[in-house]
Amino acid sequence: MKILVVGGGGREHAIIKKIKENKRVEEIFALPGNGGIAADATCVAIGAKDKEKIVSFAVENKIDFAVVAPDDPLVLGVVDALHEVGIPCFGPEAKAAIIEGSKIFSKNLMKKYGIPTAEYEVFENMDEALSYLETAPYPAVIKADGLALGKGVVIAQTREEARQAVVEMMANKKFGESGTKIVIEEFLTGPEVSVLSFTDGNVVVPMVSSMDHKRALDNDEGLNTGGMGTIAPNPCYTQEVEKECMEKIFLPTIRAMKAEGRTFKGCLYFGLMVTKNGPKVIEYNCRFGDPETQVVLPLLKSDLLTVMQAVENETLSSLNVEFSSDSACCVVLASKGYPVSYESGFPIQLPETKANESIFVAGAEEREGKLFSHGGRVLGAVAVEKDLKTAVSSAYALADRIRFENGFMRRDIGQRALKILEK
Repeated sequence: MKILVVGGGGREHAIIKKIKENKRVEEIFALPGNGGIAADATCVAIGAKDKEKIVSFAVENKIDFAVVAPDDPLVLGVVDALHEVGIPCFGPEAKAAIIEGSKIFSKNLMKKYGIPTAEYEVFENMDEALSYLETAPYPAVIKADGLALGKGVVIAQTREEARQAVVEMMANKKFGESGTKIVIEEFLTGPEVSVLSFTDGNVVVPMVSSMDHKRALDNDEGLNTGGMGTIAPNPCYTQEVEKECMEKIFLPTIRAMKAEGRTFKGCLYFGLMVTKNGPKVIEYNCRFGDPETQVVLPLLKSDLLTVMQAVENETLSSLNVEFSSDSACCVVLASKGYPVSYESGFPIQLPETKANESIFVAGAEEREGKLFSHGGRVLGAVAVEKDLKTAVSSAYALADRIRFENGFMRRDIGQRALKILEK
């Protein structure tokens, strides 16, 4: 089989490495891929949002199955375009990807179908939004309606911070058209849990839960990033919470999307907060999260391509999708200065990895057989062990064997989870 994976980050590298385990796979193409992914797939310089070129390439190269991984191409309808030329795909069509593409759509969906989430108000007029802030409780959460590279959310501690966020989004167009409409919602408290799930629109198969670490610096300080590391499973996701999520969130969401004529097929990501009143949805993503994918997929015992094909064919109920009971930790190595300003082009030397280790490359280019940094988040060092404490220790041991002179990493990934386990 010839496989096409659209995207070029650490998430895509993790997907490609897992798909490679299938003996039927002859060749994997990554569009555009990156210098590290090039070790596991044929990288082609076609952008993830270049719908016409992606389709042309897929047809010309007789692709048997495609995986569209990032949010932008999903919302833009790359899956729809591939379907139109008869190429089976893993990923939702545009009408379903709107669950991430529009915060307003997803909040209204939850309200309509009684899915637990934070209370909220929607604004298309800046003066009305600013007026609302005069009496709103604080902290308040301000969200741009559309996609904003995971950065379109501000937790405002004061009225002044909230006003600044609204002006930045709506007047100054910080996130372009994504911020012309905004959502202002109540601030929820409690531990956060990420749950990726396979769904064919009829059944939901949750993957192993995970815990992301968003802040750039130790002790959850510094600016929000795309994620500086993850662990799985998340100790806050107990069997009791899991049962409640399935009954009140996961299945109701899939049924709601189907009822709206927007059947969701692919990976639906549930960003959850376990509040004192039970789990609530913070956000939906229409795809695998990153770096969550980098700890979840190494724990998948079943064949990923087989699961993805079952999702596309709506036969997921006939599969027994299995995960390991082990633990995994991912430590992200980023360029110094990320997520604000950073320099690229620094040499990277990767060590040999053991059977329980993986290095997923998120931002690198290859020149004359050598790797150089190219981006903010550059590498994910991942280890799988029988328990979380050992997984964390092994992931850092691997990260410390990587030579990347302009890199930095958080030194406390997994510590919050370990403290919870010690209680």
